[in-house]
Amino acid sequence: MRHLLSAGEIDRDQAVLILDTAAELGAVTDRSIKKLPTLRGRTVVNLFYEDSTRTRISFEAAAKRLSADVLNFSAKGSSVSKGESLKDTALTLQAMGADAVVLRHGSSGAAHRLAHAGWIDASVINAGDGTHEHPTQALLDAFTIRRHLAPEGGDLAGLSVAIVGDILHSRVARSNVHLLTTLGARVTLVAPPTLIPVGVESWPCAVSYELDPVLDSVDAIMMLRVQSERMQAAYFPSALEYSRLYGLDAARLSRLPEHAIVLHPGPMNRGMEISADVADSSRAVMVEQVANGVNVRMAVLYLLLAGDGKDAG
Repeated sequence: MRHLLSAGEIDRDQAVLILDTAAELGAVTDRSIKKLPTLRGRTVVNLFYEDSTRTRISFEAAAKRLSADVLNFSAKGSSVSKGESLKDTALTLQAMGADAVVLRHGSSGAAHRLAHAGWIDASVINAGDGTHEHPTQALLDAFTIRRHLAPEGGDLAGLSVAIVGDILHSRVARSNVHLLTTLGARVTLVAPPTLIPVGVESWPCAVSYELDPVLDSVDAIMMLRVQSERMQAAYFPSALEYSRLYGLDAARLSRLPEHAIVLHPGPMNRGMEISADVADSSRAVMVEQVANGVNVRMAVLYLLLAGDGKDAG
């Protein structure tokens, strides 16, 4: 396993290996001393060109629990703000001896460029590139779904997952469609027509323009934030109208099967895509997603830097 750039490049066996490894490493979280010596002497760089809370802190915690040295690099306040290119930044990190670079960038394809341009020898992990992909988010979502609905392990065959909201601008949705279907789940995207990407018919999933008809048959439902910061036009009449048609409230929650869980990659817009009472309900697993994210990212770093997994990108 050399890089992790796209959920679409992970096959079933690789995905199950990552999830199984995350489950084993998760036992460290329950110990009084949450440290393993696995990556001692390795250097992991968090290279973030966009703001992030959960993902950056999660990768930092994961690397430190494996005893790696961690360098946090933010574009703001760095030479990037003076015009330094990704190439020159990469050459700097190469000179510093980085073993892995966790990259979040506003441009789709940036992680692939960094991994294959020959600027750096380090393993590259895509922590979100533009509206393209966010593979470790999909992995932690799959881990969370499997833990609740397939606790015996293996894949997610036979499960039905709905992803609801701003599909057009969501790298999380793209990665989840790829990974969840690879693991055997049936995925349905739910959104107004204006928030469905062009070419979605080539994706391995179903599409619904209405939320209510899919509620009775899903095992997990993932609500997405409307990414207003990426919108240059009006994609729906109003926030109130969007919430009425596509928001998950208590009435809609009651229509889900009793075993169904509610996910959200965060940050949440309470009162828009999800009501406060649903977000705080026992069926919502958002806090667990954050905890699982550390375990999954520990597994990814371990397999990239210390394991013998097959190439996943």
